[in-house]
Amino acid sequence: MAKILKFVYVPILYLSILLVLTIYDQVYFNNSPPCVTDKDCPRPQFRKSNVRCRNGYCVNLGN
Repeated sequence: MAKILKFVYVPILYLSILLVLTIYDQVYFNNSPPCVTDKDCPRPQFRKSNVRCRNGYCVNLGN
């Protein structure tokens, strides 16, 4: 009985870790477009966003 539970538990554990890493990579490590000035950055979707060009990349500085 314990071997069957372990056989089911381990794949579920690995799949959940893989899913979390995949979602985390897509959300937080998205590549921003290169820029030279603030006008090169895409316009924010929300008015409270503050997107500026810093070190050659577009960065959200606001809320």
